[in-house]
Amino acid sequence: MVIQNLATTEEKMKGALRALKGELASLRTGHASPALIEHIKVEYAGVPTPLNQLATISAPEARLLVVHAWDKSNIKNIEKAILKSDLGLNPSNDGNVIRISIPPLSEERRQELIKAMHKRLEEKKIAVRNVRHEALEKLRGLEKAKEISQDELSRAQEQLQKLTDRYILEIEQAGREKEAELKAV
Repeated sequence: MVIQNLATTEEKMKGALRALKGELASLRTGHASPALIEHIKVEYAGVPTPLNQLATISAPEARLLVVHAWDKSNIKNIEKAILKSDLGLNPSNDGNVIRISIPPLSEERRQELIKAMHKRLEEKKIAVRNVRHEALEKLRGLEKAKEISQDELSRAQEQLQKLTDRYILEIEQAGREKEAELKAV
């Protein structure tokens, strides 16, 4: 019972870390990466749909993204969605493909991105701590119901804390790596 609780908790913490890595990949670093725009929602048949479900996104050069829409009639909607995103990108549409030139980052924009990244890191740390709190409540409930002993509870709490510390460190490490990437000129 305790082991199952800890395994579920670890899965939730892994999920928070995975989500963070996905969010960090979408932060612009001055290099073209399909992850930068694949999450942008495009209006398709009246439904907001992620861009990667409507087109192929490639990075043929270090500072260029190319979007090949599967349905050519959707190119205008894709272009509009990219323009409306908060990424500050200017797509050019030739009727067949959309090309997006990635400009180099200014120092001011780098600082804004680092600040936004730190906010996301803190949100994920809070998520990990909330998962720990939920697990602790479940463990205390098991102990109260006499399904586990006080010794088992204290061992489980210790394991839970180690798990939490490990995932918080991984989140911080991911943040340090992204910050170094953002600061690189």
